[in-house]
Amino acid sequence: MWMYLGLLAALFLGLHNLCKKHAVQGNEVFPVLLGTIGSGFLLLLPFFIGSLYFPEYTQQIGFHITSISWKTHGFIFIKSMIMTTSWVLAYQALKHLPITIVTPIRSAGPFFTFIGAILIYQEKPNFLQWIGFFLIIFSVVLYSKIGKKEGIHFKRNKWIFAIIGATFLGASSGLYDKFLIQSLALNPQTLQFWFCTYTVLILLGILSITWFPRAEKRKDFKWRWTIIAVGILLQAADYFYFKALQDPDALIMLLSAIKRSQILIAVVVGGLIFKEKNKRKKLIPLFGIMIGVFLILYS
Repeated sequence: MWMYLGLLAALFLGLHNLCKKHAVQGNEVFPVLLGTIGSGFLLLLPFFIGSLYFPEYTQQIGFHITSISWKTHGFIFIKSMIMTTSWVLAYQALKHLPITIVTPIRSAGPFFTFIGAILIYQEKPNFLQWIGFFLIIFSVVLYSKIGKKEGIHFKRNKWIFAIIGATFLGASSGLYDKFLIQSLALNPQTLQFWFCTYTVLILLGILSITWFPRAEKRKDFKWRWTIIAVGILLQAADYFYFKALQDPDALIMLLSAIKRSQILIAVVVGGLIFKEKNKRKKLIPLFGIMIGVFLILYS
């Protein structure tokens, strides 16, 4: 069952990436990010209020947000710091790079998760899983060659380094999620609500320095409906992902790879919507990544 939940998470992540590209294109990144996380927070807020005043009902519908210790709050705050940094880097890169370049680089995330799962959780890969992960990495390198034809030189473009850093931090957060869900026994909605709360507070702190005091930057911000859509789709994806992680048999390295199947939506549909270049050539490494994911699932 946890694999099917992972595929549902991938579906919502693919749609989330399409909306995210539209939300940040030619827009101010930090307020867009605050709007998306704030939308997720507002989506979960009624469940938090309901858990305080109508606990029996929220438990009945499966969306009860439980009380947690201050120590657990601290662990969730660490996740918020990691993911805020990752998102800031990713959103800046997405603003300046084609979605058909950004998304496949993000697809290398399972490789970092794969190594961490071996070292931290002693998850044991087999031969096909090794092949699958190295095929994903090779396909990402192939994307870099195609990117040069669009004037994107991977060694000299700072946004490439930004998306690589975002990918590494995102993978680290994925490993941390297994600790939060399985070791601390947090349910998905409790983790999501407090994660959104702390992330909103961190972003408000950043914007109070970098955006709110500057009138010219405030004028550059454009409100778009996709900002709300990004927040809702992200919460849906996270919910199914965390539900999958609740299964004690779930392997974080496989879940991370399954989530990468979102690139089928982002590269094929996104390439058509945003009319990006070299779509046919990008299908070659795309299939390489998909075969790598298939080998992991098949194994």
